[in-house]
Amino acid sequence: MAVNGESSTLALEARVDAGPSEYRFRTAGGVCSPDRFRTAELLLADVLWDAADRDGATGRRDVGAPVVDSALVPEANYGVVGTLAAPVLDRVAMTESSARAARLCEANAARHGVDAAVSLTAGVNALEPKEGVADLPRGDVGVSSTSGAGSATSFDAVAYAPKPYTPLDVGAQRLVDATSRLDRGGRVFVAAAERAGLARYERVLADRCDGGRVDCVAERDDVRVLRGVVCDAGSEESAAEHVSIREFSASVGGLEVALASVPGVFSATRLDDGTRLLAAAAEVEDGDRVLDLCCGYGALGAWAAQAADCSVCLSDDDRVATACAERTLRRNGVDGTVVTADGVTAVSDRAFDRVLCNPPTHATDRLLADLFEDVGGVLAPDGDLFVVHHADLDLRPQLRSFDDVATAETGEAHVVLRAA
Repeated sequence: MAVNGESSTLALEARVDAGPSEYRFRTAGGVCSPDRFRTAELLLADVLWDAADRDGATGRRDVGAPVVDSALVPEANYGVVGTLAAPVLDRVAMTESSARAARLCEANAARHGVDAAVSLTAGVNALEPKEGVADLPRGDVGVSSTSGAGSATSFDAVAYAPKPYTPLDVGAQRLVDATSRLDRGGRVFVAAAERAGLARYERVLADRCDGGRVDCVAERDDVRVLRGVVCDAGSEESAAEHVSIREFSASVGGLEVALASVPGVFSATRLDDGTRLLAAAAEVEDGDRVLDLCCGYGALGAWAAQAADCSVCLSDDDRVATACAERTLRRNGVDGTVVTADGVTAVSDRAFDRVLCNPPTHATDRLLADLFEDVGGVLAPDGDLFVVHHADLDLRPQLRSFDDVATAETGEAHVVLRAA
């Protein structure tokens, strides 16, 4: 399994008899907290162990409370909660919106002999069909279910540790939509710190629970785990909408392009100046094969398909972004391919004449260097990579795998480089 960027391994000693004596999780740059375990995830795993304690071994399960046999773990990061809880559950499923994180979930589950389903999904029903967890789209990342662990669509519990940078509207929507996988009486566990929006999640959870009751069942440092018993998980009428799809238009390379976005996608409310400059600098011609890499909501791919009679493929690690990109292409009547993948892994067997890339500003130097090196493997012999970056940055060191790197365009705050 190839994962771009720095990779490392985190070790955790088991505190119970079931499962291995030590857990070793592979992480990588670009995922949440790659260099240390998140307190929220470790607390969630503890809580699930207690909820699944059939024999009273931990002594912490509520007397009379139903035993949890199955759990859904949304936004599972690199698989800590699902992997740790799997030995005491009959069924566990993990979902992720990041292709890189989903691959790590699958790899870490397999490393520990865990029977779990891993699905790549936006986790927001408005962006995708309301299907069973095992049937949710997985892009082209090779993520799959193992041993039918995700064949059922309902669970006894949902265990959610929102990532600290997740927009609260998106996190709230994921929580609401995840509860639709529960039967009445199913339990929801949410672990977060106050600074990560715990109060908002508590209000959302209270709206879904019997009598609005939400309890704190675990606490460590500044993180608390909330528990609620869902009263109407399957009711469409009670599924509040916290996220709505924003549709707007923007001028890109002299063409008007219709766009679609949601909170959390880069530059969600207006097209950024870097993308505009990249479109102005890129040379797209009839017959070209164009890759919009790190596509976001698909502005460059939609523009290229209208600027020339060319084929377009759009790729991003984020399933939320690619779901928006699919809508952007449909709004513009563009027939293109959209894939959710870590770098160019989904298109490694193809060749492109033009690769257009507005890379994430938070990416590490190593991750970008690996990404651009991989781009060289999908460029046609006379192909070019056009990449935009802020004028305060310098991406030439990350483009060292190319023989020729030159400035193609300079704007007020951005620079476009052409690499071949």
